[in-house]
Amino acid sequence: MKLTKTKLPGVLLIEPKIFGDARGYFLETWNRDRYLAAGFPDVEFVQDNLSHSRRGILRGLHFQKQHPQGKLVQVIRGAVFDVVVGVRKDSPSFGQWYGVELTGENHRQLWIPPGFAHGFSVLSDEVDFNYKCTDFYRPADEGGIIWDDPSIGIEWPIANPVLSDKDMHYPRLDELGAEDLPQVTICGIC
Repeated sequence: MKLTKTKLPGVLLIEPKIFGDARGYFLETWNRDRYLAAGFPDVEFVQDNLSHSRRGILRGLHFQKQHPQGKLVQVIRGAVFDVVVGVRKDSPSFGQWYGVELTGENHRQLWIPPGFAHGFSVLSDEVDFNYKCTDFYRPADEGGIIWDDPSIGIEWPIANPVLSDKDMHYPRLDELGAEDLPQVTICGIC
């Protein structure tokens, strides 16, 4: 497995080791001991989710406020442009973004520590998107940022995405107060 630090402190790109032959392939999507040995943070996952979407859909940018979730995300089938935004007021990465293509063929994973906003746009006809979370989803605790916030300047590969009503009406990052953002203590790797 190859674990690479990104420009956002704590956000990691993971390329699992793939064992393949004419029959297909095998890879571990999570092995606590192997991931820790490679430098992954010592976290506990409590919830797994699977999302199915079609081309042109953009989901995000989402976060949890009082109960921030760390997420280990991966595409099982299809392709997405996956985006992470720093939204912790006391972090040097506040307002910065990182994007990467995750596909069912490249098998990459992205670790998103608690306190980051997350979203993705679908690049393939359909996508199955899997993610492990370090805290439970609480609908009343959800927050978000509008996907095309000009102060962040994300270079999405899509101009007119299909959005949920909720995602269409999120505020810009500069419209949010500290109480509207994730409450996370900055740590040495975050």
